[in-house]
Amino acid sequence: MKQTTHPPDHRSAGVRNGAATSAPPPAQGTKRRRPTSPQWAAWGFLAPVTGYLALFYAYPLYRNLDLSLRDYTVRSFVQGDAPFTGLANYRKVFDDPTFAPALLHTAVFTAVCLVFQYAIGLALAVFFNQNFRLSATLRALFLVPWLLPLIVSASTWSWMLNSESGVVNATLHAVGIGPVNWLTSPSWSLTSVIIANVWIGVPFNLVVLYSGLQSIPAGLYEAAAIDGAGAWRRFWSITFPLLRPVSAITLLLGLVYTLKVFDIIWIMTKGGPADSSTTFATWSYQLGFGNLLPAFGPGAAVGNLLVLAALVFGLVYVRAQRKQPLS
Repeated sequence: MKQTTHPPDHRSAGVRNGAATSAPPPAQGTKRRRPTSPQWAAWGFLAPVTGYLALFYAYPLYRNLDLSLRDYTVRSFVQGDAPFTGLANYRKVFDDPTFAPALLHTAVFTAVCLVFQYAIGLALAVFFNQNFRLSATLRALFLVPWLLPLIVSASTWSWMLNSESGVVNATLHAVGIGPVNWLTSPSWSLTSVIIANVWIGVPFNLVVLYSGLQSIPAGLYEAAAIDGAGAWRRFWSITFPLLRPVSAITLLLGLVYTLKVFDIIWIMTKGGPADSSTTFATWSYQLGFGNLLPAFGPGAAVGNLLVLAALVFGLVYVRAQRKQPLS
């Protein structure tokens, strides 16, 4: 009987049996690479910012709070063995006769500067929004006060408001008005530093509010003009309401900046005469560094009051923003 031979079948056993089998598992010695987690990348980008905030913001705030709760002298400030006194420094500040005038001057200085800076900045922003010839050049010139160092601006205003050789009194004399002791009179010293600070802060309001005006659609003004609305009506019904978010953040930033203004006041009047232009910022410096025997604790307490005031207004702004309906 003849025997038939078949060629060898090179298929796998699973295929020969009619069943599809999966590929064999990888050897135990080989490890698969895990993809980089996006969360680790995010933490890597946040690490420099977090370190910067902790080193230059959180730690100084902590040190200032510690200064206000201890009785620091020059010796204990170096050796670090100041006794804990609790709120004694704050009570000392509240009982000081300078507290009430400094609080009043800080409130008046901040409120008046904010009102005039915002009003003038908004008027200039609306004016430059018309995009006339030389508009860009004039806007750039208005930025000069903002770009100058504060010591230069304050020194310039000190020269201009000088009682004897200042250009302001020379102009008043030319129109028949007697000289004014802008920097040496208790009645005018606070007004003088307010004028200088308004001049410095107007460009910031101009830039921010002008950018806000650029986001308002021009079609709204065209539709209002077709309906017969005049310039004032268009401003109060379109410009001012739509600028509220930008105005809020502008006023908040201006408030925080104005509360801590020190350079201008110190260079022009040093808080005088007779503490007539003393604010919390200048008073804190005088307590901590302006005397032969510095009062580090009370000076830090006054500084913390400024921080607390800025924090309160910031929380009010955040709460107001949350109550606004989402557009």
